[in-house]
Amino acid sequence: MNPSKIYHSLLVFCCALLVLSCNKSNRKPPAEKSKPNFVFILVDDMGWRDVGAYGSTYYQTPNIDNLAKQGMKFTDAYAACPVCSPSRYAIQTGKYPADIHLTDWIPGRQAYHKPDPWNKLVPKPFQLFMPLSEITIGEAMKSMGYNTFFAGKWHLGEDSLHWPSYQGYDINEGGWKAGNPKAGGMGGYFSPYHNPKMKDGPKGEYLPDRLTSETIKFIEQETKEKNPFFAFLSFYSVHQPIEAKPEMLQENKKRAEEMGLTEKKTYITNKPWMKYKKGWKERIVQSNPVYGSMVESVDQNVGRIMDKLKALNIDQNTVVFFFSDNGGLSTAEGSPTSNLPLRGGKGWMYEGGIREPLIVKWPGTIDPGSVSHIPVVGVDFYPTLLEMAGIQMNTHAIDGRSLMPILDGSQPQAYENRPLFWHYPHYANQGSTPASAVRKGDYKLIKFWEDQHVELYNLKEDIGEQHDLAQDQPEKTAELKKLLNNWLDSVNARIPDKNPNYDPNYMSGK
Repeated sequence: MNPSKIYHSLLVFCCALLVLSCNKSNRKPPAEKSKPNFVFILVDDMGWRDVGAYGSTYYQTPNIDNLAKQGMKFTDAYAACPVCSPSRYAIQTGKYPADIHLTDWIPGRQAYHKPDPWNKLVPKPFQLFMPLSEITIGEAMKSMGYNTFFAGKWHLGEDSLHWPSYQGYDINEGGWKAGNPKAGGMGGYFSPYHNPKMKDGPKGEYLPDRLTSETIKFIEQETKEKNPFFAFLSFYSVHQPIEAKPEMLQENKKRAEEMGLTEKKTYITNKPWMKYKKGWKERIVQSNPVYGSMVESVDQNVGRIMDKLKALNIDQNTVVFFFSDNGGLSTAEGSPTSNLPLRGGKGWMYEGGIREPLIVKWPGTIDPGSVSHIPVVGVDFYPTLLEMAGIQMNTHAIDGRSLMPILDGSQPQAYENRPLFWHYPHYANQGSTPASAVRKGDYKLIKFWEDQHVELYNLKEDIGEQHDLAQDQPEKTAELKKLLNNWLDSVNARIPDKNPNYDPNYMSGK
C-alpha cells in the first residue's frame, strides 16, 4: 500500500477515536435503532430561485418539489462561500473557509493572470487543497461502520492524494481536481468524458445520468448486503459548459415560447461594475432553454434516486439532503440564469451569490412539508450528519452547529439570532470585488475591502438588498461591523493588499 495512504489511515483512526471520546454536546445521541442511511445531493451553481419550490415558474423540478413536500424546506439556507471549492470544504469539514484559509475556487483567478489594472487590491495566496489531516464526513461515517461513496465534482486539490479515495470514501466515481466537465482536458457533459476517475460510457451518454446510475448501483449493493451507507452525489451540473440533451432542449424551447419568455427583456447591461470587462451582463428573467434542460435533468435524476430508495424499501430509514454549493450564474459567462428577486449571483456577497435551496428529508423525525425560516449555513451539515449517525463529537473543533433542534422541532428558537459569517477576499470572475459579510437575525452587513465601506440590509423587509440602511441605522451598523471585525480577527482572516499596479485612469483613457 502507498505509505501516504497507510499514514493517512492511521491518522484517521486516531482522530476518529478522539472524536468519539470527546463529546461536548448537550444533546443525547439517538435511541438505539438501525442506523439510518444517507444520501447527500449537491448541485453545482444552482441558484435559490432555480427550483419550483422556491419560486421558479420556468424550470421544471417536480421531483425536487416533491422532496420538499416530504421533508423540511429551508428558506434562508446559505453556502459558506459564493464560489465552489471553499463551500465544498465547509460541507466536508464543518469549518468556515476563512478559518482554514481556503477562500477561493482552486487554483483561483490569479493562477491564470495578474490582477487587472482596475483592481485596487491584490488578494493574498490561499490554501490550494483540503489537507489529509481533516476528518471529513466520509471518514467520520467510516469510523461508525458506514460504507462510503462519492460521485461527481470534488475540486478540493490538484494532487490525487487529496481526492475522495484519500478523504474517507470507499468508492470514487468522477471526483478529481476538475471544477467542471471541460476542465483538465475533460470532454464535457457527454461521453466520452475523459475523466481519469471514471470510465467513459457509451458515446452520447449524459453525465448527470451516469453519476446517478453509479450512485444507484452503490445503494443497491449496500442494501443487498445490509450495510449502512453514506452516498455523496455531487453533480457537475449546472456548472458551465451549458450543455443539454437535444430532446429535452426542444421541449424547453417550446415551453419558453408558450410562456412568452422569449418576448421579454433578458438582460441588464448598464450597471457601473460592468464597464470593466466586455460581456458582463445580468440576466433578469429565467428563459434559457439549455440551462432549463440542465436543471430538469438534475431533477429527473433526483427522482431516480428517490424512486430507487422506495423500491428497495429503505426510504423510511434514509436521510436525504439536497443543496447547492453557491448561487446561480447570473452576471457573467453567458449569464444563463436569473436569481431575482435576490441581488447578484455566483461570486457575489449579495443574497444571489450565497442563498441556496436546502431540503432535508428524514421520515419519522422531520415533519413532511415543514418550512424553516431560520438562517443556516454549509458548515452546519457536518455536525448535523454526525449527530444523525449517532457519532458523539467535540463540537469545539468545528464552526458549524447541528441542525437537529430545528429539524426535529425541539429547540429551533435557539438558532434565530445566531450570527453567520462570510469572507471572500477575491475578485470574482463574475464581476464582484473582495468583501466579507455577517448576518444576524434579519440584518446583514457587507464590508467591501476596496474602500472599506459597509452596506446594511434588513432581509426580512428587503430580500433584494435594494435599500442600504447603513446611514439610517448607525447603531445596528456599528454592532454588526464590530461583530464581523472581531470574527475576522479571531480566524486570522487574510485581508487583500493594495495593488501596486492599480491605475485609476485605466478606464478613462487618460
